[in-house]
Amino acid sequence: MQSLKHIIFSRAKQFSVVVCVAACCVIAGGPAWGQTIKGNVRYMGAPLEKKKIPVTIDQYVCGKDKEAEELVLSSTNGIRNAVVSLQTPPPGAKWEANLPSVKMDQNQCAFVPRVVVVPVGGTVDFLNSDRLLHNVRGGGKENASFNRAQPHARTISIVFKKPEALRVECDLHSWMRGWVVVAEHPFYAVTNEQGEFVLENVPPGKHSLQVWQESLGTVTQNITVGDKGITAVTVGMPKK
Repeated sequence: MQSLKHIIFSRAKQFSVVVCVAACCVIAGGPAWGQTIKGNVRYMGAPLEKKKIPVTIDQYVCGKDKEAEELVLSSTNGIRNAVVSLQTPPPGAKWEANLPSVKMDQNQCAFVPRVVVVPVGGTVDFLNSDRLLHNVRGGGKENASFNRAQPHARTISIVFKKPEALRVECDLHSWMRGWVVVAEHPFYAVTNEQGEFVLENVPPGKHSLQVWQESLGTVTQNITVGDKGITAVTVGMPKK
């Protein structure tokens, strides 16, 4: 089985590992439900123009401009970096004990990956791969705020104790933004470049899926999971 570290750290292999979050993180020896939800999250609004953000500082590392990442779509309108969660988790579903920390890097003046999921009580290790000074500032309504200077190669570890989605920023580079989603249970997935996700080990029956995306907000969709095969679902997200 793959660890949570690989599930939410590898940007290049995000789909192949992130989607396995449910199966990999239920406590060993706990109940096994066995069904799979495979889905796609799609943008349902008017066509979007791609935006570039001008870079006015540290261009030798950051480049001259950056692609806006608040809403990234595939050629078929699949939404990248949407967080899908089961709002009706089965009784007894818990995170595996002693999970490794989740990692979020500052690489070429961007948070990589942009969105990570961490268990309640879990740790995010913030890295700095850039040969320049960053800072890490974050906080939400439920978790304590933090603001730390981060020179090159320094790791800053933050523990998140309560469930919520909170924003992370670098004040020195105003376009830099990431998100930490603190999850009470392991039935979470982050969509890949095509907007695809998988939730595994789901019990048969009626469930409610919630999808959150940083610029589109939250939508909820009810589904019924059968006791054989794969349940396919498409979730549409309109523009606010």
